Amino acid sequence: MVRQQGRNEGFARRRARMVEHDLRRRGIRDASVLDAMSRVPRHLFVPGSLARAAYRDCPLPIGAGQTISQPYIVALMSEAVRTHSSERILELGTGSGYQTAVLAEIGSEVWTIERIPEHSESARRRLDELGYTNIRFLIGDGTLGWPDEAPFDRILATGGLPSVPERLLSQLRAGGLFVGPVGPLNAQQLIRIEYHPDGTRTETLGGCRFVPLIGAAGWRDPSIGVSR
Repeated sequence: MVRQQGRNEGFARRRARMVEHDLRRRGIRDASVLDAMSRVPRHLFVPGSLARAAYRDCPLPIGAGQTISQPYIVALMSEAVRTHSSERILELGTGSGYQTAVLAEIGSEVWTIERIPEHSESARRRLDELGYTNIRFLIGDGTLGWPDEAPFDRILATGGLPSVPERLLSQLRAGGLFVGPVGPLNAQQLIRIEYHPDGTRTETLGGCRFVPLIGAAGWRDPSIGVSR
C-alpha cells in the first residue's frame, strides 16, 4: 500500500534489520504485523534531524512533549489487538501517525483521534502522501471514543489510562477487543479486554510505561503529559 516515497536503499536495509533483530527475534510472530512494519517508512514519521535514528528500537520525540513509540512496542500492540484486513479499529492518540499506518497497512479500516490539532493535521498530510485511503481522522478527546462511528471490532489506546472507561468498551461489538496501557502514571500494565455486553475477560500482557492519555475519561491535568 505504501508508495515508493522514502524507500531508498539505506533506510530499507535499516528497516529490514529492525524487523529481524528487534521484532522477530524478540518474539513477534504475526506475519501481517511483520510485513506491515517492513513496509512502513518510520523515518518519515520523525523530525528530519532524527531520521537516521528512526530504526533504532527506542522512542523518539516528535514535538509538543510527545513521542513516537519504539518499534517493538508498536509491533507488540499491533499483534495483541489481533486485527486483520477489513476490520474496523479505533485508535486513541494519533500522534505521528506511525501506529496508524501500521494498522492501515495490515488492511484495517482505521478511525483515529488526536487531541492536539497540529499533530492530527501533520499525520493526516503524511498518511495521505503515503497513499492511505482507509483512515479517518478526528481532532478531539480520545478517551470518549467515537460513538457516532461505533461499533468497532478493536480499540487501541496509545497512551496510558487510569482505568478503562465503560463508555469506550460499549463502543465495541460483542467479542471485540480493547488493547492499551492501564494503571498509575509511572507503571502501567498492557492489557487486552474481550468485551461482551454481559461481561468482559481481561488479560495482562506485561508491564509498560506510556505517557498519559488526557481527557474527560482519562487523566485530567494536561501538565502531567499529553496523549501520544
